[in-house]
Amino acid sequence: MVTPRKKNPKASPKSKKTTNPERASPEVPASSTVVDGREMNPSARKNKSNAPPASAPEPKKSKRTKPKAGPCSIVVDGPEPTFVGEPLTDKEARRRWPESYRKEKQVAGPISSKGDEDSLQARSHFTMAEVDGIRYDLYDDAHVLAGEGEPPYICKIVEMFEAVDGQLYFTAQWYYRVQDTVVKDCVEIDSRRVFFSDVKDHNPLECLLEKITIVRLALNVDPDVKNKLIQECKYYCDTKYLLPHSTFVNLLPENMQSGSHIPSTISCGVVGESCHVISELTKSTIVREQCLQELKLLDLYAGCGGMSTGLCLGARLSNVNLVTRWAVDINEYALKSLKLNHPETEVRKEYAENFLILLKKWKGLCISFNLVEGDNSEIPVNFFATNDPSDEEEDDNQNKDNAEDSEVYEVEKILDICYGEPEEKDRGLYFKVHWKGYGSDEDTWEPIESLRDCKDSVQEFVSCGFRSKMLPLPGDVDVVCGGPPCQGISGFNRFRDKENPLNDKKNEQVVVFMDIVQYLKPKYVLMENVVDLLKFAEGFLGRYAIGRLVDMNYQARIGMMCAGAYGLPQFRMRVFLWGACPTERLPQYPLPTHDVVVKGHTPTEWEENAVCSEGHQSTLKEKLFLEDALSDLPAVNNNECRDEMPYGSPPQTEFQKMIRLSRNYLLGSSKSEPYNVMIYDHQPLTVNADDYARICRIPKEKGANFRNLTGVRVRPDKTVEWNPDVDRVYLDSGAPLVPDYAMSFVKGKSSKPFGRLWWDEIVSTVVTRAEPHNQACFKFAILHPDQDRVLTIRENARLQGFPDYYKLCGPVKERYIQVGNAVAVPVARALGYALGRALNGLVDHRSMFELPDGFPNHLEDIPSPEVRE
Repeated sequence: MVTPRKKNPKASPKSKKTTNPERASPEVPASSTVVDGREMNPSARKNKSNAPPASAPEPKKSKRTKPKAGPCSIVVDGPEPTFVGEPLTDKEARRRWPESYRKEKQVAGPISSKGDEDSLQARSHFTMAEVDGIRYDLYDDAHVLAGEGEPPYICKIVEMFEAVDGQLYFTAQWYYRVQDTVVKDCVEIDSRRVFFSDVKDHNPLECLLEKITIVRLALNVDPDVKNKLIQECKYYCDTKYLLPHSTFVNLLPENMQSGSHIPSTISCGVVGESCHVISELTKSTIVREQCLQELKLLDLYAGCGGMSTGLCLGARLSNVNLVTRWAVDINEYALKSLKLNHPETEVRKEYAENFLILLKKWKGLCISFNLVEGDNSEIPVNFFATNDPSDEEEDDNQNKDNAEDSEVYEVEKILDICYGEPEEKDRGLYFKVHWKGYGSDEDTWEPIESLRDCKDSVQEFVSCGFRSKMLPLPGDVDVVCGGPPCQGISGFNRFRDKENPLNDKKNEQVVVFMDIVQYLKPKYVLMENVVDLLKFAEGFLGRYAIGRLVDMNYQARIGMMCAGAYGLPQFRMRVFLWGACPTERLPQYPLPTHDVVVKGHTPTEWEENAVCSEGHQSTLKEKLFLEDALSDLPAVNNNECRDEMPYGSPPQTEFQKMIRLSRNYLLGSSKSEPYNVMIYDHQPLTVNADDYARICRIPKEKGANFRNLTGVRVRPDKTVEWNPDVDRVYLDSGAPLVPDYAMSFVKGKSSKPFGRLWWDEIVSTVVTRAEPHNQACFKFAILHPDQDRVLTIRENARLQGFPDYYKLCGPVKERYIQVGNAVAVPVARALGYALGRALNGLVDHRSMFELPDGFPNHLEDIPSPEVRE
């Protein structure tokens, strides 16, 4: 609520507007925002101290924050504010605003920070008012008095009433400027673009400044039409901003707003401007016939495919046939794993920025060979042309000389295409050539300039690739997913750039990811990242990511999900950013299915973006522990080298039964063999002799770690020291039993080095390393509860929710990296189910939904497996 300074709230509204108004309730400082009774002071980015502050985090309860404003100093003398015309009938007023008549008697007073404004009661309602000589109609858009030196607030007038004590009020439904949203100033978005909200509050009538026109547009309106409609107007609005999970969503036509009496045609004049616009939003998604059409997914920074695997499995459960058609990564072993488990996928080992350039070059080739039409900005390029005409004559002479002196190579077939790696001096377009008369081991990569005489072979390759969609063109991709690496925000990086995170090359992949989205224009986007995305530099990279989607006219929302809440004995909090083009429904977040042991915390400013069951009545399943996931696996030792082995025992828990399901069964291609019969990758990293000797001396009991070793003493403050009464023990190699690094880690406070897990515990997060002496592992216990070894690759894979059929490729250390870097499959599966619901038009205005009972086994009963010895 906006309250003029020095105004007695109990007096009749005769005070004139002042140049120094209060921005909130009288007891709250002008720079503060009240959320659930808590005073907060959101600030602008440190490197831009003059930027307008953003609104506070979304509140948990009914109290909502109002968008902030910025420069407006105005002194106006004029007649007293008044309502014009007769009041609405009591029956009509009570029908339209029942909340204002819940109490028969209510004395108006100061609006406190505890949300008492909701109890303000009306005597009568009106549809027209006059303030300072300006006539306002109900549902007009208006500027509202803001703080000194700040631009005015922007609102729609959705209620006009006289309170029971005689004061005159209007109810404002607020518009947000972009800097008032979660985006803040992290992306440059048209300053005329404002975002309608559901946030409302009551304000004294005299706070109205002027009537304005806000042009309402469909989010997917043609750019030329849009530019014509908004060129004369002060503001336009095509998106609604909802506080839960910082959601940007399609703006419905005004006559379709929930409970609204707003006319669908806006024709409000302001001095000096005139706009008449009819807002019309085409219907979003037509419910698709089940499993009829294949939807194509591009997995960027794919790793071994955890995210795309889960998305496809979840989409299948909602009767959507989502298929990973393309995957891009720089890790060769991870791509081999993905290809092994997804033979239908075109995998590409290249940097994402090179992939983007390749996509643009590929379209240029398709245009050159008349396979597609280019737009006005895409002029066909002759890829075979030389810069200097004399070069061709020189090449011809050289070819004649070479023909006399050496063997002539003939292109038999072109096999592949790529754009050169960044470390190469001559970056450019390359083709993989199979030479006639030579074996495949003689295939070479040749620059396109050297294939000028082989245009037919190039054309054949491009035509074939176009038909098979070897590379996607804009519009070919339905879903883009990926987790761009951001080493620049890692806590292990001591040289993080907090002032300008995007100047750090280690963070540039977020930009590249969004650039690929902008080029390919997929229907849906899902970006995953670590929680530091929202912690580092006041969440700049997270704000940038969602801002890029909004700037590209995508609907978007951002949330944090915990892997353990979807049936894993692992906490692992991650950020997930949804995007949906204007013609589609924006997917929701699936509510948790399981209770979970909490490890770590969420960023305070973003706590309302957590996907949690608070405030929902759903019953959560019991939390899972290591025993639930791992107790059926056969015992192995430190030197185990078999890539596969039989289970040897039946599953003991529902988790184990589910994790053993076969690929064909989960994808619905076969129900005859529902279970995997062999276990893959159940081998640990073979630790060195010294570490193995230490592991063998760690007791097999809960909480055991290096502190149990001889020579270590624990002080009363829980830090460690050498026991002066015990001689230091040495191993056969001469190395100390207790290494110095274990004693000094976290200044002697840590109990994690050489820590043994226990059956009734969970892990905080599965990591990419398994060496007990590696600092990256010191934060986590990694030893098996009752075997003298680290957790195996398969045990880590189970903690990540990978099905047992999912076989990995590469050296042991590489397979640990693949598993540790992956998105937890059950989380991705739940998101895939959410995607399927959106594709089928089954979403509503809420940001979260409840998964079916028994998910993901809700469709049928699964028979028990037979066990091979």
